[in-house]
Amino acid sequence: MASPTRVDLDGNQIKPITICMIGAGGFIGSHLCEKILSETQHTILAVDVYNDKVKHLLEPAGLPWADRIRFHRVNIKHDSRLEGLIKMADLTINLAAICTPADYNTRPLDTIYSNFIDALPVVKYCSENGKRLIHFSTCEVYGKTIGSFLPKDHPLRQDPSFYVLKEDASPCIFGPIEKQRWSYACAKQLIERLIYAEGAENGLEFTIVRPFNWIGPRMDFIPGVDGPSEGVPRVLACFSNNLLRREPLKLVDGGQSQRTFVYIKDAIEAVLLMIENPARANGHIFNVGNPNNEVTVKQLAEMMTQVYANVSGEPSLEEPTIDVSSKEFYGEGYDDSDKRIPDMTIINKQLGWNPKTSLWDLLESTLTYQHRTYAEAVKQATAKPVASS
Repeated sequence: MASPTRVDLDGNQIKPITICMIGAGGFIGSHLCEKILSETQHTILAVDVYNDKVKHLLEPAGLPWADRIRFHRVNIKHDSRLEGLIKMADLTINLAAICTPADYNTRPLDTIYSNFIDALPVVKYCSENGKRLIHFSTCEVYGKTIGSFLPKDHPLRQDPSFYVLKEDASPCIFGPIEKQRWSYACAKQLIERLIYAEGAENGLEFTIVRPFNWIGPRMDFIPGVDGPSEGVPRVLACFSNNLLRREPLKLVDGGQSQRTFVYIKDAIEAVLLMIENPARANGHIFNVGNPNNEVTVKQLAEMMTQVYANVSGEPSLEEPTIDVSSKEFYGEGYDDSDKRIPDMTIINKQLGWNPKTSLWDLLESTLTYQHRTYAEAVKQATAKPVASS
């Protein structure tokens, strides 16, 4: 249970607050709710359309934190209750977004509306009512690295200043308009600029979070198991889906893109520090990732294949991967960034946060959870009712 007395990084006692968490029923929201309820005395107004991933926090009624969380089934697109919930809270955390790469160029309008237009009222209500806002953006706002425009054999490609992404220095470089994959990054960048402007002109207290591939149990979905039968989730969930169904892992354009991955529980520690240290977090944009867990997508596939064999006890396929083109996998208009390596200077200076979990360990935790979830789903699907005599 939560300690009755908690202090912030400057030694001041932390007073319980009410948090309006928009998108509480998702992957990040469910872990953040767990953390807040188990370790603090804060109260959560959990706002979402679905509550599957937080049901274990809402039922049964006798849970120790039952009086500190209330679920509100609200679609922020068109629900007049939203402003009232924000007014009731001290802090609003906005996690709501369309953030699946396969949707960026096949559903660009939905992507832009979800990540910019639908976020506008949240920013407006916080600013007008003097409420603090923690807004979740994305590492995709950086777009392509400066180094990606150099020849492949150019020595400066190895210079960190050409690819490490800094909140206060790195440019945001997107592809041409016809590459609608950048609709997501552009919408996210524009809402960041609006929030920053509200802070500068109207005194909005804000913090912007740029996640770099947060990984762990309950992330994304496995099509047909804990999500719709149709759809393409992000890379780790795609690979998980292939492994669970004993299919080759699909490497888009050879899997040469480089990514970093951070464990969800490490990342949530960072968010709690932002929540409880407003004097250190307000007005800042924070990269939240783990630069030590950098791999190519191909290396990720190889590592996941090894980890899953250990977790499941099943032998790997003779041909564990196959190559597919980005056009074949994502459709027309897809484009990508070469590297996404976060600079950690600002978050380390302001909040003293550093990630701890290795890539192997976070993959083991995630795949163990997904293997168990998939096995239970298959068992339920194949179970037949016993005829009564």
